[in-house]
Amino acid sequence: MRNAGEISYVVDDDASVREAVCAMLDSADIQVVGFESAEAYLCHLRSDHAACLITDLRMPGIGGLELQRRLRALDSPPIIFISGRGDVPSIVQAMKAGAIEFLAKPLDMTALLTAVTAAFAKDRVQRHQRAELSDLQQRLSLLSPREREVLPLIATGLLNKQAASVLGITEVTLQIHRSQIMRKMAARSFAELVRMAGKLGIPQDPA
Repeated sequence: MRNAGEISYVVDDDASVREAVCAMLDSADIQVVGFESAEAYLCHLRSDHAACLITDLRMPGIGGLELQRRLRALDSPPIIFISGRGDVPSIVQAMKAGAIEFLAKPLDMTALLTAVTAAFAKDRVQRHQRAELSDLQQRLSLLSPREREVLPLIATGLLNKQAASVLGITEVTLQIHRSQIMRKMAARSFAELVRMAGKLGIPQDPA
C-alpha cells in the first residue's frame, strides 16, 4: 500500500534506466519522481514526509558522489546508488558518506525495494531526531547567559556547591539558576535534563 508523503526520487541521465526504475517502483505502489540530472533534482522543491534518493553514480555534470556531497548539509534523504560500472573506491566512498545501498545495474527488484523500505524508515528517524533537536535548541535559546554557564556544569555531575564555586557565586544563587533551567528546558527530572544536554552536545568539560 502506498503511504502518503513517501516519495522516491530517481536521478539518472539514461532515460531508459530512469524510466525502468520508476516503473519498478510504481508497480510496487511507491510514489516516484524522476530527474534527468542532478542539477534538475537540486532545483526541485520537495514536499515529502519521508523520502529516498536513488541516483546513478556517473552522470554528466554533477555526478552521484558530488550530489551526495552537496546534499550533506541540506537534510538530504537517504541515498541509494546505482551503477553499471561502479569501482570499489567509489563504492567505499559512497558508503562511508552514509549511502544506504549500492546496487549494480541491471537492478534486482527485491534488492531495490528492500533498500527503498530501509531508506524510508531511516528518513523518518532522521526527521524525528532533527525535529527533536530543533525543539531543544529553541528551549536552550531561552536560557540567560549565566544559565548557559550553569547548565554544562550541573550536567557533568557537579554538586551545586561545586558548580557555584566554579562560577564564583553562592550556592543559593546556583540553585535558583538550576530551577530556572529546569523550567525553561521543560525537564520533568534532572535525569531528563542530562539527556537533553547530551543531545545538545552538552555536557562539556567544565575546565
